[in-house]
Amino acid sequence: MAMTGLRTVTAAVGRREQSPPEAIVEEKAPALVRRLPERTRGAVIEAAHWTYGTGGGLVFGLLPPEVRRHPAAGPAYGLAIWLAFELGIAPVLGVRHVRDRRVLWRALLALDHVLYGVVVAGQLAPERPR
Repeated sequence: MAMTGLRTVTAAVGRREQSPPEAIVEEKAPALVRRLPERTRGAVIEAAHWTYGTGGGLVFGLLPPEVRRHPAAGPAYGLAIWLAFELGIAPVLGVRHVRDRRVLWRALLALDHVLYGVVVAGQLAPERPR
């Protein structure tokens, strides 16, 4: 719910902006995917984003427990995922729109990924009784 809420705010603020998965599909996906009806294409994009996020969560779970338990581990991991796209994946794929993003949009995406890291690290989960 926290991620959905923040993504709703992000989308409202950056109406003209594309999410990273939308940009990749628009610029780099096979023609078959780009020709899908908008609603179906949106579902494919969302499924790809969830798959990527799930994979990121699995990788976080493979980190040593002492790293995962550090209070900054989740937020730092979320930022690292975002920076990996901005500085690595997007340039390698040649996703053009990333270079033209407004500062506010970048800041909101960074915040979105900090929250992702908090969620992946389980920092919003209630404390378990010992």
